[in-house]
Amino acid sequence: MRFSLFLGVVLAAGLGTGAARAQVNPPAAPPADSLDFGEFGDADKPAQAYATQKVLYLSPTKLISVGYEAQTGFDLRSTGVQLPTSSSVSTVQQRVSRYGGLRLGVNAPVISRSNFILNLGLTYWSTGVRFEGAEASPFFQALGRGLRSTGVNATVFKPFDDKHFLLVQGNTDLNGNYRGFDELHGKGLTYSGTAIYGWKRTDNYMWGLGLTRTYRAGQLLHIPVVFYNRTFSPRWGVEAVFPARVNLRRSFGTTSLLMLGYELEGNTYYLGPVNGQDLYLRRGEMKPRITYERRLAGFVWLSAQAGYRYNWRFNAFAEQNPKGDNTPVFDNELDNPLYFNLSINLVSP
Repeated sequence: MRFSLFLGVVLAAGLGTGAARAQVNPPAAPPADSLDFGEFGDADKPAQAYATQKVLYLSPTKLISVGYEAQTGFDLRSTGVQLPTSSSVSTVQQRVSRYGGLRLGVNAPVISRSNFILNLGLTYWSTGVRFEGAEASPFFQALGRGLRSTGVNATVFKPFDDKHFLLVQGNTDLNGNYRGFDELHGKGLTYSGTAIYGWKRTDNYMWGLGLTRTYRAGQLLHIPVVFYNRTFSPRWGVEAVFPARVNLRRSFGTTSLLMLGYELEGNTYYLGPVNGQDLYLRRGEMKPRITYERRLAGFVWLSAQAGYRYNWRFNAFAEQNPKGDNTPVFDNELDNPLYFNLSINLVSP
């Protein structure tokens, strides 16, 4: 009995000593490959949101466009020194039976991020000119070689947040009556650009104000511009960069649309030496028009356009950018015909 009591006391003392020893030992270190979730304390913060460059139901952006544009016949009256053998000023009138040609355009996104978009593009417009008569006029001969414009352009869309953005576009065009690489001349280069600061109010509405350097009216202008893209409903909307172009859009689902509006077109073309001096044609047109676009298959769309070409300016000068009341070398008047444009386009998704 005494031995059993003594053994119980010894075991109890031993267990108590072990328990005490376990309490003073430090806790075991975590495995070396375990994660410290404290490092991820900011993981639930929302990412920065940026405004997009489009509104809902906007007309599709053309990546590749192959088209043909033609104007119906019209009369052209030209007043100036018509013959190199004479210094007298005279007026000659001719019927233009053909005025139109190929229009090509390529526009590709080079950088496309949520906070920065850069697009680069190429354009080529060719306008063949044919006269019915055979009047010996140096100006008509130079014009009869056709008018061509080859250009490169870049567009930058830079959003600062989900409400504010900057839109910048610049382009360089080589304009003239050249027919081959051996006839290209730097005197035909023009430079244009636009910068717009804007606000993206909603997914259906964005607008902005800016300045542009342009030759659209046939002469160099520095003017303010208003950018306005707005969708009022899935059927109706407005797309505008005023004063360059304005369109009222009527959508028929997601496969077709109709647009009513206008566009200003033009540039300054180097026609080479005429009557012994350099000659620059200042061509500016205003085109009220109606446009119908329809998806053919996938991302391939057809665009058909018809309108009225109103002649804004078609005079020829001895300088590309004459100043003041510079008198034209050839003062021209054109009748205003109908025009048509048909193109096949590969559009962006």
